Amino acid sequence: MTGTTALEPFGARLRRAMDERGPLCVGIDPHASLLADWGLNDDVAGLERFSRTVVEALADRVAVLKPQSAFFERFGSRGVAVLEKSVEEARAAGALVVMDAKRGDIGSTMAAYAETYLRKDAPLFSDALTVSPFLGYGSLQPAVDLARENGAGLFVLALTSNPEGREVQHAVREDGRTVGATMLARLAAENAGAEPMGSFGAVVGATLGDLSSYDLEINGPLLAPGIGAQGATPADLPGVFGTAVRNVVPNVSRGVLRHGPDAAALRASAERFATEIASAVASG
Repeated sequence: MTGTTALEPFGARLRRAMDERGPLCVGIDPHASLLADWGLNDDVAGLERFSRTVVEALADRVAVLKPQSAFFERFGSRGVAVLEKSVEEARAAGALVVMDAKRGDIGSTMAAYAETYLRKDAPLFSDALTVSPFLGYGSLQPAVDLARENGAGLFVLALTSNPEGREVQHAVREDGRTVGATMLARLAAENAGAEPMGSFGAVVGATLGDLSSYDLEINGPLLAPGIGAQGATPADLPGVFGTAVRNVVPNVSRGVLRHGPDAAALRASAERFATEIASAVASG
């Protein structure tokens, strides 16, 4: 997107998209095994066919699409060109795009990552970006600042669904709080006073069970991987997220993508997940 007109804050745009389209995020994860399952070659042509099919099938109906940058980057500049096109076409069709790149660094390097994904006239501009805070939350400041300036958002890794994450995220600081709890508290401060929802969210796994010991009320979105192939179900969401469930954006990737390359089957699967998630949220 080009021009100088400021976007409405990401949190407000996401809240509206979730209310209108249902709270579902579908990943665009063209890894080699999925390409093979779709009968596509593991090359740039297969990547382009896969991505275009997902965008054409879903971008006009789901709230969020989340391309995983690594699966495009592995093909070099031609793969990144496919990613740029996918982001542009998804946003043009009305989906919000969360770039799953999990960037994290310090100083000018973090600023350069922010410029890549969060500057409104950048080729890879996305509505939000996943970031890693484990060089210290303060290292994310360039991304926080640029996101605010451009109406974009961040999803900060806090309590991820992979078992290895516990050794960092559940480590206890000198003040008695875990690292994950500290990230949630910092995000709550970023979102203070924002209506109807702040733009700075956390990544919190839907597979983690009861999280009542954590304050998930950050007045911002909670991107929740783990629905579908990783074993969590929409019905699990209220038990995991409690009163924060209304701000949860469950991510489903393989659970939807395995139905490709048939566009109608992709749409039907996404609609089923969206309906089940909306029902679970309403009952939570």
